[in-house]
Amino acid sequence: MRKFIIDTDTASDDAVALVMALRHPDIDVKAITVVAGNVPLPQALQNALYTVELCGASVPVYAGCAKPLLRDLETAQEVHGDDGMGDIGLPLKDRAPTAGHAADALRCLINDNAGDIFLVTLGPLTNIALALLREPALAERVAHCYVMGGIGSGHGNVTPTAEFNIWVDPEAAKIVYESGLDITMVGWDISWKYATFDAEQAAEIRRIGTPLAEFVVDIQATLDEFSKAENALPGFDLPDPITMAAAIDRNICQYQKRHVEVTTGGGLARGITVVDWLGVTGREPQIHVATSANRDAFVQLLKRCVS
Repeated sequence: MRKFIIDTDTASDDAVALVMALRHPDIDVKAITVVAGNVPLPQALQNALYTVELCGASVPVYAGCAKPLLRDLETAQEVHGDDGMGDIGLPLKDRAPTAGHAADALRCLINDNAGDIFLVTLGPLTNIALALLREPALAERVAHCYVMGGIGSGHGNVTPTAEFNIWVDPEAAKIVYESGLDITMVGWDISWKYATFDAEQAAEIRRIGTPLAEFVVDIQATLDEFSKAENALPGFDLPDPITMAAAIDRNICQYQKRHVEVTTGGGLARGITVVDWLGVTGREPQIHVATSANRDAFVQLLKRCVS
């Protein structure tokens, strides 16, 4: 079994990704660390704890950073609902996280399992950057890091050129991308191209008939409406689950290694993942950028995990 640590700003698509990892027989989730992003930190914690409970799992869940390193927090509650889980009335309160800060948990677990931890990040990279600032050598002790963030090619979902997770805390993303971690970036372009579900495709998941199958569709209620109204998609898309799918089975995506830089300016210059496709900078490629995906393999993996 491979050992995962999952860092998440738990909202509706993050929860599906958590289900996939917690239910997969070959994945040992050592911890879930939570960061503010899609929703404020207290809500993200409750959403993660509820999802772990729903899966019947026993995994420590740690609270991390409540805001970006240098900026005020800006959430995506207009996308995922006030509670981040589609505002469908789930009992998302009164659960307690494990004692300790996420950055400290990351350091301890990576050092105790050096070379064996696969890190999967589903939100802003604040917790990861903080851990690396405290102990830069951690980068050498992670087997691989899968980042849902940025854009390999195409348009953004928060500005014309930026994806939400990187945009929320670009300073943290810059630290992580330049840290020496072995990183695979699964950008939002992979999600809208290969992980979008229209009404019939969502109904196909629901017809599996398990509580988990119904859960992963029901919590997309707000996202579904937003995606159709604002992102010109036929239904909701699942960026975090397709990233988790790539972490579980690397062959689900195809990749090219390129140099990637993160911009930390303001306005339209905030949080862009600049991919040097032609090598014009002359800088060493350091990021494996997902360029395409096998949708059928992704959907089949998702179905198995909720069946």
